[in-house]
Amino acid sequence: MTSTTSNTPNVTSNIKLLGHDILLISVMAILAGCGLIYEYLLSHYAGRILGSVESAIYAMIGTMIVAMGIGAFLARWFKDPFTAFAWLESLIALLGMTSILIIASIIALSYTLPHTFSSLYNLPADAVIDGQVFESFQGVARFLPYIFGLMLGIFIGMEIPLIARIRQHVYGRFLENNAGTIYGADYIGAGIGAAIWVMIMLALPIMQAAAWTALFNIVAGLIFLWRYHQHVRFAKLLLVCHLLLLGLFVILLSYGSSWMKDLSNVLYKDKVIYSESTKYQHVVVTERLSRTQTAPINDLFLNGRLQFSSADEQIYHTMLVYPAMLAANRHDKVLIIGGGDGLALRDVLKWPVKEATLIDLDGQLLSLFGLQGQPFPALPHITEKLSGLNNDALNDPRATVIVADAFLEVEKMLDQGRLFDSIIIDLPDPNHPDLNKLYSDYFYNHVRQLLAPDGALSIQSTSPYHAKNAFISIAKTVKHAGFTHVEQYQQNIPSFGQWGWTIATRAGQPASERIKQIAEFPVPSNWVNQDYLQAAFAFPNLFFENNKAIEVNRLGTGVLYDYYRQAWQTEAELYKN
Repeated sequence: MTSTTSNTPNVTSNIKLLGHDILLISVMAILAGCGLIYEYLLSHYAGRILGSVESAIYAMIGTMIVAMGIGAFLARWFKDPFTAFAWLESLIALLGMTSILIIASIIALSYTLPHTFSSLYNLPADAVIDGQVFESFQGVARFLPYIFGLMLGIFIGMEIPLIARIRQHVYGRFLENNAGTIYGADYIGAGIGAAIWVMIMLALPIMQAAAWTALFNIVAGLIFLWRYHQHVRFAKLLLVCHLLLLGLFVILLSYGSSWMKDLSNVLYKDKVIYSESTKYQHVVVTERLSRTQTAPINDLFLNGRLQFSSADEQIYHTMLVYPAMLAANRHDKVLIIGGGDGLALRDVLKWPVKEATLIDLDGQLLSLFGLQGQPFPALPHITEKLSGLNNDALNDPRATVIVADAFLEVEKMLDQGRLFDSIIIDLPDPNHPDLNKLYSDYFYNHVRQLLAPDGALSIQSTSPYHAKNAFISIAKTVKHAGFTHVEQYQQNIPSFGQWGWTIATRAGQPASERIKQIAEFPVPSNWVNQDYLQAAFAFPNLFFENNKAIEVNRLGTGVLYDYYRQAWQTEAELYKN
């Protein structure tokens, strides 16, 4: 009896310690997941506003890892780990929930300030104050994601040392495997956070993702406060702070996304009539009135980059579509890769086409431009404008629209033995690592096998003026993929400046020779004629003098992405100076 009675307190004590362990390790895992999602949120937003997505993501991850190391060192300054940890969680929740909104507000202010001063001093409408002060302010504002990443990283880095000290305090002795237990919970929690980011958060508006993540921080903080309130100083005040944070969570969940839209819209010159983040990109449509056109002018921006302006998109799409259609021997079957706005498809359907297949990844974008049967909210007033631009081409009975990754879909078509008379590739510029594969030798080799021997391929190939090496690299990559004749041509598009395309054939004559032999274009155009097109194939003297030094964009190398990024960074510095 005595032995049984003496063992009872030990069993009770072990059960209590197990309860403490479950709570502390669970809290640590939750916080690790939240920390990783905050890192991804800031990286994602930094890439959106800084333009160079890959560099921004790597820089943010590096910044936060270093900051977490600093935080781990700084944690030793706090003598009371319970109080420090409890207050730390409320601070992380506050910063995590509001940092992106604060950054967006300051960036919007930096861009509106020159116009505000112009209005204040009654300057003419076309005169905007510009100078070093405003440029510096804009530069600092765009650097803010890293500043907030540094702060969040420091606070997140304090969590592990503090919770390790709390765990030892609960046990009342030195724990040999304390660090391993805490780090194990941290790694597992981070892995779960990464899965949540990919499967759930990426599909949410960025402010909703930030708010939901912060909620887990708040709940973890409340659970900790409930269990260890007797060890926490100012516990009642901290409880009030958590309740206020819950109120802020509700407000940001309800209004944060609309506030972010309003702040983002400030960055566009014209009136924003549509602004949404799809699963793959941020889509903005603007509108302005013109003295020279009766209809309003609409511009499409993807991730902040202009994709077309209705004022001059006809020039771009004519130069993309007509050369390939003219150079092809037949026009029965046409494949369009990209071009989710339906404008290239509109021009293809002007020809005697029996079947036009379009592949685009973003079903929400296709729905916006009029494709019916997509599971996205209807926006009749916007879709009516945009489908008017493409003549409702996406719903033409001759058109087959496939919502899929073109990289994978092309392989499926090869397995099916499909062949096309013309193939038109109308993808965004290679400004993101994910797009690089669609400009690779591997992809072009598969495209070549889909093209009929007497067919023609045309590719939008960025600017030969602003991104010369990237432009030439595309042609070299197409040639490396096995096309017999590869040529490039250019034209000025007022909205873009000088722009370029690549055209290739598998056999027979080069495309330019085929076009030259056509006495009369079978489909009249408001823009192109024989002389106009032949002139487009001419380039300045020495334009291709460094051709040998420019590399082929092989799958997995990122050569083209690097050429493109370096070119536009150089241009930015050129115009800044």
